[in-house]
Amino acid sequence: MSFSGEVKEELAKHFSPARHCQIAELAAILHFCGQYGRDENGFYTIGLQTENETVVKKCFTLLKKTFNIESGLALDRQKMDGILKKIGNLEEPVSRILLKNSCCQRAFLRGAYLSVGSMSDPSKSYHLEFDCTDEAKAGQLQEIMGNFDIESKIILRKKYHVVYLKEGSGIVDLLNVCEAPVSLMNLENLRILKEMRNSVNRRVNCETANIAKTVNAATRQVEDIEYIKTHYGFQNLPTALREMAEIRLEYPDIPLKELGEYFSPPIGKSGVNHRLRKLNELAEKLRSG
Repeated sequence: MSFSGEVKEELAKHFSPARHCQIAELAAILHFCGQYGRDENGFYTIGLQTENETVVKKCFTLLKKTFNIESGLALDRQKMDGILKKIGNLEEPVSRILLKNSCCQRAFLRGAYLSVGSMSDPSKSYHLEFDCTDEAKAGQLQEIMGNFDIESKIILRKKYHVVYLKEGSGIVDLLNVCEAPVSLMNLENLRILKEMRNSVNRRVNCETANIAKTVNAATRQVEDIEYIKTHYGFQNLPTALREMAEIRLEYPDIPLKELGEYFSPPIGKSGVNHRLRKLNELAEKLRSG
């Protein structure tokens, strides 16, 4: 099962103890993927535009808990009116009255994710989105997430107004708000693992770059000294530079700090660097004629 599916499985098992929260979650499910109609006998039926049986089961469990309606039963006008009076017109955003409490807003977001939410594999990338067919409903979803300091964006993709998050921290916050602790911990573990890998890769890349830089610098130094030896002669160098040239040729690969320890008395890294720079200037002067 995908990570997104695991999140839905966890959210589907969570039921708020308060009826007003149950109605808020039911309203989200029906407003985002629900529909109703009348059969040939004039009775009403409720259906969901989803292939996810978990969402269907959660919806009808909430109908049973909140309105004592069994799944598969046709509803008379009085029953249907009672439901619509509570959850509102399915063509419009959910009533603000239903979502006045933060606990109900949490339930609403839970129902929204169950209905139209999806999430990419967090081991590869961080991306969570809600595919809304209505712009106003997308705006309401974005507003409610904002109430919990979760920043989201909306883009138009074909016929959908997509509300999305691309930051790992924002997705963690949303899972926390929706009350999915197991999925949250799994995501946090994946985030920590990814950050550790990225940190190790950065360190390795940095060390590799430093090694390459050191090797390239040492190669140029040896080339300069060989050129001086051939076209000028060590005997014409001042004692300090001649000693520097001979030690560098003998130890072409070691860092400057260690190189300075072969002098008697030893000299520091800056002293070694200064002498090598003088040798480089002499080599460049000789090359230019």
